[in-house]
Amino acid sequence: MNTIRLYIAQTLHEGAAIVASPAQAHYLGAVMRRAAGDEIRLFNGTDGEWEARIVGQARGSARLEAQRLVRRQTAESDLWLVFAPLKRDATDLVVQKATELGVSILQPVTTERTNAGRVNADRMAAIAIEAAEQSERLTVPAVKPLAPLEQVLSDWQVGRPLFVAIERDSLPPVPAVNGPGALLIGPEGGLGPRDRRLLDQCPAVRPISLGPRILRAETAAIVALALLQRPVCG
Repeated sequence: MNTIRLYIAQTLHEGAAIVASPAQAHYLGAVMRRAAGDEIRLFNGTDGEWEARIVGQARGSARLEAQRLVRRQTAESDLWLVFAPLKRDATDLVVQKATELGVSILQPVTTERTNAGRVNADRMAAIAIEAAEQSERLTVPAVKPLAPLEQVLSDWQVGRPLFVAIERDSLPPVPAVNGPGALLIGPEGGLGPRDRRLLDQCPAVRPISLGPRILRAETAAIVALALLQRPVCG
């Protein structure tokens, strides 16, 4: 049977008693057909990954017990994704793939041409958790509240370069980054003149090119995140 991994909020240690959420209990019993005595894996973003066992089940509930540390917590990439929300399915894809690619913070922003009226932060968090469980990450990216691009830039962390994919400009290619960094992907209509002026005023901004073709926003996010994390040569 495939190993099931669940993200939980409780502290993990040998003998830790965990009460699964109703959704997790349903997933274990009704979807995956697991029963008392079966083994699963648990992680919480700080205590590593633990082998655990289902010790009790009832309708809509499950009790788990952590038994053995199987993977110690290790440092993961310190890469943020700043992105303009897209249509629902495209936003879901960006969140899922960014999680799989190791992003540590997801920061949705409103830009001049953002056409998504709102952001469902709970949905994004749920997608991120599921993607972390399936990709064998030991952490789940934090989902920040939707904020104007101007505000995010004004509060930007000193020392963290912000790589911005700009369409049609003759710019350097995506570099390989070994350390803190962030990527900004604009909306479906591209970054507007006001967005460009804001970015020009931010010392952390590093404009980059993703090649000669115009990529969909969700494609651009996946490509750039992968390229930024490729091994640094030399």
